[in-house]
Amino acid sequence: MSEAVLRIDRLSKTFGGVKALANVTLSIPPGRIFSLIGPNGAGKTSLFNCVSGLERASAGQVFLYRDGAPVRLTGKRADAISVLGIARTFQNIRLFKQLSVLDNVKIGLHGRTRSAFLGAVLRTPAQRREEEEIGERALQALRLVGLEGFRREHAATLSYGAQRRLEIARAVVSQPRLLLLDEPAAGLNPSETRELMDLLNRLLAGGRAIFLIEHDMRLVMGISHRVAVLDHGEKIAEGAPEEVQRDERVIEAYLGRRRGRKGEGAGA
Repeated sequence: MSEAVLRIDRLSKTFGGVKALANVTLSIPPGRIFSLIGPNGAGKTSLFNCVSGLERASAGQVFLYRDGAPVRLTGKRADAISVLGIARTFQNIRLFKQLSVLDNVKIGLHGRTRSAFLGAVLRTPAQRREEEEIGERALQALRLVGLEGFRREHAATLSYGAQRRLEIARAVVSQPRLLLLDEPAAGLNPSETRELMDLLNRLLAGGRAIFLIEHDMRLVMGISHRVAVLDHGEKIAEGAPEEVQRDERVIEAYLGRRRGRKGEGAGA
């Protein structure tokens, strides 16, 4: 387990009498893309929310490994978890549309500045140096996702696919060890999806791990090193992409839901 970036141990989450997650155990290795798939309502986003601190797990533990040692994340606030080395994007785009592309990325470093309030007011040399450092890191992140040339544009003027990449730039600017991406290909056309696949592989540099929720099965099966499947909050399969594709429980979880919507089988 010391080789993991993240370990999820028997994680459960209930909302009233509804169990969103039930004893889910996963281990995310460094330098790999680990995808989490499953039908709508399977508990995928609930798991992301528990890992990132937006929701409190009902039971179980989550550990982030730093220098081979586990750091317990369970019970920590989202901002504290972010500082420890986890960043995420969301299914719905959450940009500050009237701010510049560059300023949107700078926001990803909020909470990591060293200058005190008085230094910011007085514009001390230390505060100015820090501003320059933040600006350079933001430019590097934009360069990574191919948006450096748009740095002065308002985020609202970007295409939908570019806005998705801007969200990823804002997440990676803090140089996280683990990147949580919630349906980054949602709404993308085939060309934009191919660009995203290339970008995700570049993001693995330096041992960074990517934990991915995605419904685009071509993308998942094309770039994932390992795949886990949730259904009704339970992990029903895990393995290499080709193994998961052949798993009868996975086929039933997806096809059963489709038949149910047509009135021929299991309910949605």
